[in-house]
Amino acid sequence: MSPLYHLTYNSLILQATVALCLSLSLSLFKIPVVFLQGLHTYIHPDDVNPTSSGARAAIRRPGASDADLKPRKRSKEKFEFDENKAQIFRLRLTDGHLQTRLYFNQFRGAFNSTVTALSCLWLHNSLSISEDSGIISNGTVIPILLGLAGVLRLFVLLARVSSERSASLRSEKQLSVGLGILGFVLGLVIALEIAPNLVFNPGFQSLDGFGKCLVSAFMGCIAGFLFIPAARSARSFWLGTDQIRCNLSIIYCGWFARTLLYANYLFATFTSLLWIRPFADIFVNQNARRESLLIGNPDELIGNVGMPKSDFDKFRNWCLLISGVLQIVTLRLNLQMYLNEAVLSWYQRLHSSKVPDLGFSRAKVFLHNHFLCLVVLQFFGPPVLALIFLGLSQIDDNLLKGLQPVCSFLPCSALLKEIALFMSWWIIFVWAVFTSASLVLYRRGILYVS
Repeated sequence: MSPLYHLTYNSLILQATVALCLSLSLSLFKIPVVFLQGLHTYIHPDDVNPTSSGARAAIRRPGASDADLKPRKRSKEKFEFDENKAQIFRLRLTDGHLQTRLYFNQFRGAFNSTVTALSCLWLHNSLSISEDSGIISNGTVIPILLGLAGVLRLFVLLARVSSERSASLRSEKQLSVGLGILGFVLGLVIALEIAPNLVFNPGFQSLDGFGKCLVSAFMGCIAGFLFIPAARSARSFWLGTDQIRCNLSIIYCGWFARTLLYANYLFATFTSLLWIRPFADIFVNQNARRESLLIGNPDELIGNVGMPKSDFDKFRNWCLLISGVLQIVTLRLNLQMYLNEAVLSWYQRLHSSKVPDLGFSRAKVFLHNHFLCLVVLQFFGPPVLALIFLGLSQIDDNLLKGLQPVCSFLPCSALLKEIALFMSWWIIFVWAVFTSASLVLYRRGILYVS
């Protein structure tokens, strides 16, 4: 028996107290600011008056004075190059810097609400809830409402940042729309079971045709919203693991950070395959008797070895949990690589010619600073959405019997268990597919970081 069994009938008060205390604590101690503090951003200095007595950059030997410099013959062509405009400053992000960024208030609100929702969902799954006490008295209504509110908030924010002007290229927006339509079509194929051997146990049997179309539309929206964030995550991975071999320590990560980036990508890819046949069938023992297993025929291994289906479902849930947590852990690394991308652009154009045109790099440094919190939302939203859906899928079906008015119109078991679990996987799957496709294009030289 759980040690928290005696708190079952007081779980409503407990859930409300935890939600209120977390909301106040996150706002009081500025946890969203602490989550982003310490990252390094870069700015170009303002134009410096050339007649001022400040220090001026020059190429000379250490310890050499102006008198030691030998006059050189000047070429006939005069290259006008302002060295002051070639400088770049490195700053640590502080509270004052973050509050001036676009979408910071939206990120702070989303961070506080989703952390509160995830905490209440974890607390609900840790308690021993009485099924006969009602959904309100046992406190189940609080994590459900907070979880659904967090999903709706993140979904709206991802839609807003995806359509933000100047935050991404027009071609990227057009491609995201096309991929959203493709995701909708693929969702119809899965939901209507047109290809029943494509996905392992999607769990849409209790939905009618209209419900399956709504789920497919939501899948298409998720696919469209996640393309640009996944492409940026692929660029961050490409820079953080130093795939371009720039040999600039200011650009790439250390060995531990690289390990986290590799683990995040590989684990997300592995988790996304756990719903795809025939890969998923390898892990499930669908036959109770193993006498029919033929050692000499590899085709007989599928469905005859592996774990029981109940254990496989738990294994998939743990993989979704670890994958979502890894994406949140690597969020700061991806964000730092996003900021370092502007430095790489400055460095490339500084050494591209004798008179470099730094206008593009100055604009890119400014835009990367201006849309900093927008990119945070794009990196933060998908894994948190996956975790919230996973938490909602763990709520017991019997606890929802108290919602008779809702369950008379909607199948509650499918809404909170089957669909929520599938959506959690769909987010990880779309993220892994877009990231892998971008990395392949970078490897082939079709895309490049500049």
